[in-house]
Amino acid sequence: MPPPGNDHRQAGDNDEEMKTRLIKGLAEVKPEWLKVYLITDRKHCPENRLLNNLEAALKGGVRDLQLREKDLPLKDLHSLAVVLKQMTERYGARLYINDRVDIALMVGADGVHLPENGMPANEVKACYPHLLVGVSTHSLDGAKQAKKDGADFITFSPIFETPSKMKYGPAQGLEALRTVCQEVTLPVLGLGGISKDRVSTVLDQGAHGVALISGIWNGPDIKQESFEYMQFFEGR
Repeated sequence: MPPPGNDHRQAGDNDEEMKTRLIKGLAEVKPEWLKVYLITDRKHCPENRLLNNLEAALKGGVRDLQLREKDLPLKDLHSLAVVLKQMTERYGARLYINDRVDIALMVGADGVHLPENGMPANEVKACYPHLLVGVSTHSLDGAKQAKKDGADFITFSPIFETPSKMKYGPAQGLEALRTVCQEVTLPVLGLGGISKDRVSTVLDQGAHGVALISGIWNGPDIKQESFEYMQFFEGR
């Protein structure tokens, strides 16, 4: 019969093994990440072109892609997430799942993106520190709260008038963006009406990057549009 001390050490070893399996490391945003944060919207293209368009954006240089299809049934959302995870891995890109931590974990996504009034970021980080956590914000108070809650990055919107963000009220404007960038020590991504002729102005306010929907998906050549947006960050 083994001495009691061996039982104690064995239990401790098992605990350490479990921690090693569960905790993959603390995810942190690297400086070169999240420059162009592209958000999916399959309404901007024919269904049979969706995957081709997503891959075209990756070929054009996009390396941060958020899957945001709120009206998809859970089964279909999961299936699409599986395909996108495989696709982003091929291009060395990162995949974020909008609001669904469960889907992010199931497919091995790099992060999740939470609504401003949703689950606090620290609740996700406490359980799954290997996930990057972004939060949508629409006010300075919301941005400060996201920082307090432990978000890794935030989107701030809408900067300019855009149909997809009408429900969040009037455009925030560049001055509001500048204030958020000055007062919140997180990577801030400007979102809402960011056409190519506005990217430099948004970055001049202190934004870390830009988040896009129609800016790329409505373009005539998605690969080229993606490439041109990425070029704004060359040398910055």
